[in-house]
Amino acid sequence: MERVVVAVALAAAILAVAGMLRRRRPEAPTQARWDVPAQLDRRDFDGADVPWLLAVFTSATCASCAEALAKAAPLASADVVVQEVEADARADLHERYRIEAVPMIVIADDEGVVQASFVGPPGATDLWAAVAEVRGAGSSHDPGLGRSGR
Repeated sequence: MERVVVAVALAAAILAVAGMLRRRRPEAPTQARWDVPAQLDRRDFDGADVPWLLAVFTSATCASCAEALAKAAPLASADVVVQEVEADARADLHERYRIEAVPMIVIADDEGVVQASFVGPPGATDLWAAVAEVRGAGSSHDPGLGRSGR
C-alpha cells in the first residue's frame, strides 16, 4: 500500500511540474511580414497606358511562383496587363521596390497606386475577385481580398 501512495504522489508531482513548464513556455516568435510596395512607377512595367497592372514578382528558384503566374495570366485583357517580374531578369525592379518575398502579386491602378496585393500564391478565386473588386467596387462578395491586413 505504501508503494501505491508513493507512486500516486510521484505522478502528481510530475503532472504539477509539467503544468508549470507548459505555462512558462514563451509565445511563438513573431512571424515576418513582407513589405509590399504602396506605389509603382508604371513606366517601369509593360503597358503603362493600360488601366490596370498585375505585376507578378517571381524567382526562377521559387516552386510556387509558376502557380501564382498561371493564376494571374488569364486576367490579362485590354484593361489589365499581367507582367512577370523575375528576380534574375529584372533584379533592378526587385531592388527598386524592395521585393524580399516571392511570389508577390501587386495590383496597381493607372497611376501606379497599389490597390491590392498577395504575398504567396493566392487562390485563383481570391485573386480574380480582388481584381474585380478594385476595378469596380462592390463587385466581389469579399471586398477586402488582397488588402492590407488580410
